[in-house]
Amino acid sequence: MAHLLETMAYVGSTPWHGLGNQLTSHQPIEVWAQQAGMDWDIREAPVRFMTENAGSLGAIMSFPEQKVLFRSDTNAPLSVVSQRYKVVQPSEILEFYRDLTEISGFELETAGILKGGRKIWALARTGQSSTLKGNDTTNAYVLLATACDGTLATTAQFTSIRVVCNNTLAVALGDSTGAVKVPHSTSFDPEAVKRKLGISVSSWDGFMYRMKNLSERKVKSTEAFNYFLRVFSDQTNPAGLTNERAMTKAMSLYEGRGKGAELASSKGTAFGLLNSVTEFVDHERRARSVDHRLESAWFGQGATLKQKALNQALQMIEVPCQ
Repeated sequence: MAHLLETMAYVGSTPWHGLGNQLTSHQPIEVWAQQAGMDWDIREAPVRFMTENAGSLGAIMSFPEQKVLFRSDTNAPLSVVSQRYKVVQPSEILEFYRDLTEISGFELETAGILKGGRKIWALARTGQSSTLKGNDTTNAYVLLATACDGTLATTAQFTSIRVVCNNTLAVALGDSTGAVKVPHSTSFDPEAVKRKLGISVSSWDGFMYRMKNLSERKVKSTEAFNYFLRVFSDQTNPAGLTNERAMTKAMSLYEGRGKGAELASSKGTAFGLLNSVTEFVDHERRARSVDHRLESAWFGQGATLKQKALNQALQMIEVPCQ
């Protein structure tokens, strides 16, 4: 089966999805562009079609309201969008990090493309890190991603990665999502995005404070069962159906099969409940391929499920253990 992930580069240990070309640390942006398969441009062309009359070819007509986006290196088509659509180039995704890596101490760790170039992303470690009891360390990252197929606004998102298991979780900071989203109807201004994110960087401690509270919230077996029932029930379905296979797998991760499940921060706690769901989504959930799982975990249904799990876990802080 063809991979969604066409090219990716990374530094350090092999990423949790096991894909990509390994680089040594502190490579220039130009090397990242080449090794991550991002050294091409998105080009535009008018939409044209050919008419037919009684089986014979007719005139070539144009459709002025739409345009075709395609790759400069292969001429492969990417999508058909409106004329108002503002393109964000692969080079712009990497250039976003140039001053952050050269001046502010950030370090690029992964970058690449999905779906033949329809989705483009880069992930950099900010240098911020927090450790919960049991030496359970979580690092802070900034993920910048865009898409040219209408499925994703250009999004700068704070992301946490738990070292022991490489579980990823979008960072919700206070009442915000920790993300800055730029719709493709407007131009991408990287400096404006950085200014908005800059407000959130100082709130990393607030996020980890909530994770600490989760790690101190003891959970009884009935509470754990009800938590998984809420997370894996489809509330949009009138019948309220539950994904029993997924629920069973996540419960087994929580009960000791998960990476880091026996750490003091996770064993019998709400933090352990949350991490069992994030591990299930990132590593165990059924997917057509590893790269399909990556796309879902960061941008699709998997990301939505992890956010639901986080919300349910945070609600448990407000209710003492019965």
